[in-house]
Parts: sequence; structure tokens; C-alpha cells
Amino acid sequence: MSNPSEINTQPITSFEQMVAVLSNGIKPRQDWRIGTEHEKFGFVLPSATDGAEKPAFSPPAYDHGGIRAVLTGMQNNGPERWAPIMDGENLIGLKGQGANKGRSISLEPAGQFELSGAPLATLHETHAELHTHFQEVREVAQPLGLGFAPLGFHPENPRKAMPWMPKSRYAIMRRYMPLVGQLGLDMMTRTCTVQVNLDFSSEEDMRQKMQVAMAFQPVATALFANSPFYEGQPNGLMSNRARIWTDTDNGRSGMPECFFSPDFSFATYVNWALDVPMYFIIRDGKMIDVAGCSFRAWLEGTPSPLLVGYSPTIGDFDDHLTTVFPEVRLKQFLEMRGADAGSPEMMVAFSALWVGLLYDEVALKEAVGLAAGLSHQQCVAARLEVPQKGIGASLAGKPMRYWALRLLELAEAGLKARGVKNAQGEDERQYLAPLFSIAHGGKTQAEHWLERFAGPWEHKAARIFMEAQI
Repeated sequence: MSNPSEINTQPITSFEQMVAVLSNGIKPRQDWRIGTEHEKFGFVLPSATDGAEKPAFSPPAYDHGGIRAVLTGMQNNGPERWAPIMDGENLIGLKGQGANKGRSISLEPAGQFELSGAPLATLHETHAELHTHFQEVREVAQPLGLGFAPLGFHPENPRKAMPWMPKSRYAIMRRYMPLVGQLGLDMMTRTCTVQVNLDFSSEEDMRQKMQVAMAFQPVATALFANSPFYEGQPNGLMSNRARIWTDTDNGRSGMPECFFSPDFSFATYVNWALDVPMYFIIRDGKMIDVAGCSFRAWLEGTPSPLLVGYSPTIGDFDDHLTTVFPEVRLKQFLEMRGADAGSPEMMVAFSALWVGLLYDEVALKEAVGLAAGLSHQQCVAARLEVPQKGIGASLAGKPMRYWALRLLELAEAGLKARGVKNAQGEDERQYLAPLFSIAHGGKTQAEHWLERFAGPWEHKAARIFMEAQI
């Protein structure tokens, strides 16, 4: 979402302007970067409990030594590295500056703590950034009696027990979500994900990467499944986060059929996005609730009464693009969105999988060929099967492990071809190791936690927090 001081107020006078919002992301190969985003749940450490007011493993509120205190502490520890992001009088994020330029920290609706990483050249840098961030968070959070754990779905608390952060955008979504799906409020408050953002060199390159990534999101969801608990008990699923997205707001999420078209383009995406209902516009630094209004009707001069008196701008379209949630989202880069948050090793592995597949010409060509044999209907069917079966699901009649191994072999070859080595002489292939283990028959994170639940945890799902904490 745009910061009010950065909003592009240029009026929209042509369809081509909106296409250019996306096509301006075209970059030559030498400028391609890797941007990794990851979320984690805060929780009260057992050593910091204060009776019923602060029960162990409960999610921290915004105030009272909670999420705001973590943000404030990080800012105070590095004022030359972090500038505040405000929503009115509320501190709701940090913007990197100096050595942290390109990074930002934001809050999901229930205080899930998100790092949007800087655009980096290598996975080695991604690995270092991740661990530096976790260290910075621990240094501030632990003295406050807080920990953080990256998991796909909150394993303990019911929706009504989750806090809400004071962000204007979330107040609008909180009102609107129940009108368009049964599980939108769960998506907002009880899920965490990991994403990687990757570049493209042309419209054709974007199309190929979009269609490969979209076709194989179910494979990624299966490999990274990490949400097998619901309110303290196994939920019969491997990825409850993925299930939540099947009934959040299907008009703005999922796997739109037009994305699979041979002539998919920037214009196709713009046309799809224009028919997704709006959430808000920003005027004079304030967010105006226009949820449910049509952006297309607004452009065509027949706006909803809520939009009468306002004219659409490029900034409005920029913001609208942040309110659509397909499994792969197009901005001036491509966002892979199909995975549960997980261990640090798995989150780096997520970036490694897609970098290996999409950033090497040979690997991408092979992946395009694999994806071409899949129909939209087959991919949608796999997306619906994976939440329950995880890596035991199938795609187009073949086991998910078959697809996982094929993709990992391509990604491995792609990373080898990149030839990017760290100080120890190791290339980026090392980050795929946990995925190869799963593809060859090892346990997913969800399966590992279920085994722990049935064994040493003695059916107490809350123990996951201490074992999964960063």
C-alpha cells in the first residue's frame, strides 16, 4: 500500500497507463533480484506469564508491552536503520534506511510480524538477511517476555481471542470480509506465509514465469505445509492456511483461469484486477472505505455513490493492486504466495526453489514444458486437495512427490548454472536440501509436528511455540 506522502496523484486517462504500472517492472537480467517476505506469530513466553492477564503462548496485544513495544525497541536500537511508519498516531511499521534501505517491517492484522526483505542478488544474502532479522527481533522481544514462531496457522487461539492492530486498512477489511467468504477473518488474524518476489525481463518472460509459478503453486503448498492444528488439536489437514484461502474471497484470490491463457499479458492482469471489488482510496492522508465498489465503473464514469466526487488516480490503482490475492500476484515483479511460513531453513528453501526454476533460462524452459501439460482444471483440483493431503496429494493423476522431485531437479540445475558461491565456496544449491529430503520420502513440517503432538508433547499443541520459535 502506498504511503500517503508517496501516492501518485496523476489522473488515469487511459488503459495504457495502468498497463504501464506493471510493464515498468521489466528489468534486464543483470538487474534481477530476490525479495523474500516472511511472517511469524508473536507469543508470550512461559517465563513471562503474569497470571490470567498474560497466559503463556497467548498472542501479544498492540499495547501493554506488546507489538508496539517491539517496533519501538527495534527503532530505538537502530535509529539510523529504521524510520517509523505511522497510521495516524499509531506506529504500525518500520521503513529501512541506511544499511537497511529496501527493507520494511509491517504488521498483519493480529500482529503477525512481517519482514519485507530488500531486493538482493543472491540466496546467500537472503539467508544472512533472514538470520540478522531474527536476531534483531529476539534482542528486543525476549526482554519483553515475547517470542515469535513462523507457522502457517495459529495452533491455539480461537479467532475471537486474537488481537487487532490499529491499521485503517484492516478495519475496512474486517467489516467487508464476512460479506464475501466464511474464512476471511481467519486469514487475516490466524495465518502466516512466506513469499518470494522475482523479476522479469519482458512481457513474454513474465508470462512464462507466471504460468509456471501458478501451475506449480500446489506443489509448493504441499512441500511447505505447516499448519496441522486448530485451537489446540489436529485439524485433519496438513495446511489449514491453504484451506482458509479457498473460502476467503474467491473473487480476488485463487487461480484465475485467464492467467493460464496462451495470450496472458499485462493487459489481461489489469482487466482481471479492474473487476475485483475495491477496498479503499486514500485522500488527504486518510483512508476512505469504498469496499465493494467497482474500479471499472469508476473509470467508466458510473461510480458507486461512495466514489462520487473523486477521480481515479495511478496511486489508487497502485493501492488496488495490493488488495488482490491470487496464488501468484503480479506487480512490477511476481510474488509467489502459496506457502505456509516455516522454519528459517524452509523459508530460504522457498526462495531457492523459485529462483532455481525461474532465473535460469534452461530450467525455465523445461518448467514451461512441464506446465504446458497441465490444465487449469487440474491445477485447481490439486489446490483443493493439497490442504488435506499435503505431500500425499496428486496433480494430474501423478503423486505430488513426483512433481516435487522433477521441479527440484530443475531448480538444482538452475542454481548450479547461476554458480553463485559464498565465502566457503558453496553455491546456492545447498538451500534446497530440506526440500529434497521431503521429496525423497521425508516428513513435511506438518507431519513432524503431528508426530511430536502424539509423542513427547503428550497432546499439548502449545508446545509447538517453543520448538518453532526463531
